[in-house]
Amino acid sequence: MELKKELESRKILIEDSLKKFISQYSGYPDSLKESINYSVFAGGKRLRSILTLVICETLGGVVKYAIPFACAIELIHTYSLIHDDLPAMDNDTYRRGQLTNHKVFGEAIAILAGDALLTLAFKIISDEDNLENFDPSLTLKIINDIAFFSGIDGMIGGQAADIQSEGKMVKEETLNYIHSHKTGALITASVRAGAIVAKASEKNLKLLTQYGTKIGLAFQIIDDILDIEGIEEKIGKETGSDKKTDKATYPQCLGMDTSKRKASQLVEEALNILQNFGSSAKLLREITKYITSRNK
Repeated sequence: MELKKELESRKILIEDSLKKFISQYSGYPDSLKESINYSVFAGGKRLRSILTLVICETLGGVVKYAIPFACAIELIHTYSLIHDDLPAMDNDTYRRGQLTNHKVFGEAIAILAGDALLTLAFKIISDEDNLENFDPSLTLKIINDIAFFSGIDGMIGGQAADIQSEGKMVKEETLNYIHSHKTGALITASVRAGAIVAKASEKNLKLLTQYGTKIGLAFQIIDDILDIEGIEEKIGKETGSDKKTDKATYPQCLGMDTSKRKASQLVEEALNILQNFGSSAKLLREITKYITSRNK
């Protein structure tokens, strides 16, 4: 199995689907349209949306039903990046190898583009035309999940805690909360969405939720490490931004070696969970290993 090809084929599917969903809407100002397209199609790994598809495949689900949910999560992720880059937040200049949204379109349009992407995400997954013949009770369950993990109990709560912790030496417990919520929560939502589409048993849904929590936290720890050791041309943004904004990060609070061990341990624990799914989780195992080996 060549992981790069497997990821690329699913990334293309997500890209094409995003173009289809976004093109369904017209009549709004060109500046907003350009701002939305600028960030949505700026590249990126599409890891969250790919996870939704691969989890669904692993459990023998119908992938076409997972696509709208995968795209919605991708739009929510993009909105969070646009807002995260704003001067009032991280004040970043580059994202995915290009100028951040507000640097090109101004702060007001960037804020509105983020708002639009969040509402568009829920429009896509609440539109019965996009989920014809799919169980509406499962749709509602996933919508509730995504709202939970992207809201005050998830990504937004983690982001608020992240801001409050700037310039402070925080306890590992607080650090775990920040990272597992501001980044990990939406990854967990991605995993759960694919599992629910595939009608996973309660046992398997619980196992995969634990899996999502572990890889979500590992992913953010690796991000912290790359902010120090990464190459700007590869990661697509300026390194050292965490230090500049005095963020609470794993390397800052626990040291680089401990951070790397923590990320590796979380990935090993996630791989152990996947043993419950046998050979059908082969691709998922490769993606999980990729999380700690990535350089961008």
